[in-house]
Amino acid sequence: MAALDTTRTYGSIGLVGRIGATFASAVNAIALWNDARVTRNTLSELSDRELEDIGLIRGDIDGVAEGSHRF
Repeated sequence: MAALDTTRTYGSIGLVGRIGATFASAVNAIALWNDARVTRNTLSELSDRELEDIGLIRGDIDGVAEGSHRF
């Protein structure tokens, strides 16, 4: 079984490495944005009673979607 070690850098990262890191960062930001959007939309579809059942109020939705809500 082959394995690729992504935890270490060997020498200088260089221009190609920096471009790759920037691209990976952009892809990650888009994925996080989409996860928050899906969570926000799903929770918004719940009734106030359903939100209460899971310990939330309508005002908590943005915080939960962004990951800043503390339980």
